[in-house]
Amino acid sequence: MKTMKLLGLTTAMALAAAPVMAQDDPIRVGAAVYGLQAEFMQIWSEALEQHPAVQSGDVELTIFDGRYDALVQQEQFETMITQQFDAIIFVPIDIEAGATAVQAAADAGIPVVGSNTRVNSDLLTAYVGSDDVQSGYMEARYVLDQIGCEGNVVILEGPIGQSAQISRLEGNLMALEECPDVEVLERQTANWSRAEAQTLMENWLTAHPDQIDGVIGQNDEMALGAIEAIRGAGLEPQDFAIAGIDGVTDALMAVKAGDMASILQDARAQAQGALDVVLKAADESYEPQSDIWEQYPDMPWNDGADAEYNVPWTPVTLDNVDALLEMRQ
Repeated sequence: MKTMKLLGLTTAMALAAAPVMAQDDPIRVGAAVYGLQAEFMQIWSEALEQHPAVQSGDVELTIFDGRYDALVQQEQFETMITQQFDAIIFVPIDIEAGATAVQAAADAGIPVVGSNTRVNSDLLTAYVGSDDVQSGYMEARYVLDQIGCEGNVVILEGPIGQSAQISRLEGNLMALEECPDVEVLERQTANWSRAEAQTLMENWLTAHPDQIDGVIGQNDEMALGAIEAIRGAGLEPQDFAIAGIDGVTDALMAVKAGDMASILQDARAQAQGALDVVLKAADESYEPQSDIWEQYPDMPWNDGADAEYNVPWTPVTLDNVDALLEMRQ
């Protein structure tokens, strides 16, 4: 995969080009994302940069790295408000804390579209993302089916208080209710981090020798960290049922190797869909330029007026994994 160039910036990166729209200046859009350390948000951000309106110069885009800190994201909103950005795309780290930032933008008359993770605010223009309850259920159901609805599992959670952690856990627990003979031995956050997940899994393997049958990782990075811990303990990943979410590159390789299951979260559709929707909010004459609306006919554009756009999940299988890997080249 082409790596996103951070160009040495710590909190933001900007992409600007000469305006070609009817107005004198391009529309200025800020994208406040919770963090750029992991591959998924890098894919999301790169897809935003590749949106036709950005590439043509219709839009001047600035991507802000929230560094996994709600206060940093709040400060970035204040910067965008002060600099009079035309529109904001928000990927919050905290479902509750992010509401203050949305309120400030609304007070300044700046439309905000949520993407990927949710914020508890009715002031968003719209939300473009995927149903995390559904993905949490899907991944847990895979693990439970693999172990025959009997045995012991552990759950690696995302950052506590982020919408994906809350909703994916809800889906995890829905699936677990269908298998009353399965015990959750451990459940703890690893903050979407491969390294933190590896440490947790190492501890759990020591605390529960020969007892863990399945690993429910609420994202791929954490599932991959668990795999590294399993290998480090001299065990084979294929002796465990392991699942994650996102479809990052290393997870695709692990699916191909038979080490885990994953569900693709379409970062490109979420990012480019959010930009189309927020541009419509900023300019009523705008028509969508991304091809994602043709890609997902069950998610119609509806003149950019819907409150929520739900991007479907795609289970990663041996039949589609090579094609997905090729897209990362």
